[in-house]
Amino acid sequence: MQNQTVTINPTRLLADLHQLRQFGAHKCGVHRPTYSPQDMAAREWLMERMREAGLSARMDGVGNILGENPRARHKLLVGSHSDSQNYAGWLDGALGVIYGLEIARAFVECGGDLPIGVDAAVFADEEAHFASFLGSRSAVGLLNDEEIDRSINLTTGQRLRDALGQAGLGAMPRMTIDPSRYDGYLEAHIEQGDDLEARNLRIGVVTSIVGIHQYRLTFHGVRNHAGTTRMAIRKDAGAALVALANHIDARFRELTAERTVWTVGSIRLFPGEVSIIPDRAEMLLQVRDDDPAVLALYEDELRALVLEADRKGPCTVTLEVVSQSAPHRMDERMQNALLDAAGVLAPNAFQRMPSGAGHDAQILAGVMPAGMLFVPSIGGISHHWDENTAEADIVLGCQVMSEACQNLLLNGVFPQF
Repeated sequence: MQNQTVTINPTRLLADLHQLRQFGAHKCGVHRPTYSPQDMAAREWLMERMREAGLSARMDGVGNILGENPRARHKLLVGSHSDSQNYAGWLDGALGVIYGLEIARAFVECGGDLPIGVDAAVFADEEAHFASFLGSRSAVGLLNDEEIDRSINLTTGQRLRDALGQAGLGAMPRMTIDPSRYDGYLEAHIEQGDDLEARNLRIGVVTSIVGIHQYRLTFHGVRNHAGTTRMAIRKDAGAALVALANHIDARFRELTAERTVWTVGSIRLFPGEVSIIPDRAEMLLQVRDDDPAVLALYEDELRALVLEADRKGPCTVTLEVVSQSAPHRMDERMQNALLDAAGVLAPNAFQRMPSGAGHDAQILAGVMPAGMLFVPSIGGISHHWDENTAEADIVLGCQVMSEACQNLLLNGVFPQF
């Protein structure tokens, strides 16, 4: 293999992507929620394709699939997730899965005199129908039976344990990936934003995956009749929520770093009747950035704004931290390999960039070197059936990742066997 080049087959790559698209096809996207019949059929098909490619494929008790190159002793793991959001896009997750299949297959076909190669991974429930990063956390030993027992489907209410049994996985053991077997993990994904497209670039090399801080703000007022209570004496929890939400947005815009984003994603009023002044209101606020110092700055400012609103009234306000995930840096050597490959295959058309969304790579980064590559999303659309990427960019991304894999395995970036 030292004198051979690992070459992907663009026609086969695209054909596999379009075939995977047929499982749960919905409009021009897919509906393939985790453990649904469509999802399980797709997983069985992926294992068939892996075996046809010369990989030994197996699925475990949470639906994770590992396609192993049986002759390779020195290798990388490449993959993503095959489940989808409800009624969403056809490339989110699927792109990285088929990249893993195609690159692993290309290494097998190349053969050569060195036992190197790529294993392909397909993780379950990255989309958090039941629990965030369920499959990848299971694969690195971060999922226990207690969490499986208490997890339910956020859309249907089905218990995870029941869903696993219905999918035929209930009696199957869960596998744990041994990080000592791999030099690292690589994942490809559509950008899910418009930065690459806006800059007329074709490849993004991910520097880090953002940390996500989520907060619940609760407002308490006084319930009363909406038609007879004078405005001057009202303690309207809903009005207090709207006022503070606007204040937070205005203040955060003054603070904003280049890529900091925040979202009020849920608002609830109680009792939620148009003729009753609400006595309680809740909103969920999410802040994302790849710099821990920036996240800390925004939290300090948020706490100050809540204290001020609570002091001024007329409603009381409390702040609760719902969850906080730290940013995850991608391995410098993995980044450099992707940058070198992009420099050859996409000169002047690539950039370093953080990921504004979470990915399985952040879980794998906890146990082995990890890297990520982005290709453009047309119009920045994601989590919608209109999600798409130009076929030329899909092919280029796979070529860049394949070249990076070869460089990592052959050129001494990691210790040789």
